[in-house]
Amino acid sequence: MTAVANASLSPHEEARRRALVRRGLRLNWTTIVYNVAEAVVSLAAGLVSGSVALVGFGIDSGIEVTAAVAAQWRLRSDVAPIRRAHAERVTLRVIGWTFLALAAYVTVDAARTLWRREPPEGSLLGVAVLAASVVVMPLLARAKRRVASAMASRALAADAAQTSLCAYLSVIALAGVALNQWLGWWWADPVAALAMVPIIVKEGVDGVRGEQHCEDCR
Repeated sequence: MTAVANASLSPHEEARRRALVRRGLRLNWTTIVYNVAEAVVSLAAGLVSGSVALVGFGIDSGIEVTAAVAAQWRLRSDVAPIRRAHAERVTLRVIGWTFLALAAYVTVDAARTLWRREPPEGSLLGVAVLAASVVVMPLLARAKRRVASAMASRALAADAAQTSLCAYLSVIALAGVALNQWLGWWWADPVAALAMVPIIVKEGVDGVRGEQHCEDCR
């Protein structure tokens, strides 16, 4: 959307767009609060139990917070297309590099765990937080996609995709942690962590390229 297009909005359309911005901001505040709590609990449970998947999931939750903050910036810049486009390019690249760093960490740590055959201790708290994310994250992602679609914003759609990724990663991590907890399959945890890597790398590459996901970048 250009500045001219913003100026040509009818009062009804402008009021509707402002309502969408407010809804998007509320959804992102919910994402930020939930993911901060999720990151703290996942990291604590992962470090105590030695779970690679839980630690990786906790770091991913921190990345999701970054994405939500970037979406806040985009929403608050809705009436300033040039500033919005610049914010999206920079933020997507930063998030992309962070994802790639996460992929490297998970790969090295999971490979080391498999090589040393180090079984993690069980973590019921970790299973609980992952199970909660399987429920909460898809609901948030769906609501964000609706706002992104209504505003025709590729950047907000990318943020919704990150929230969906968080849900997908929670399923993978939950499978690994649960199998270790209930069946004693110590290798399931690092294997589940490694299963995250292709998804994380793809998101990282897309973020570094940035422009492919930015509205008004061209």
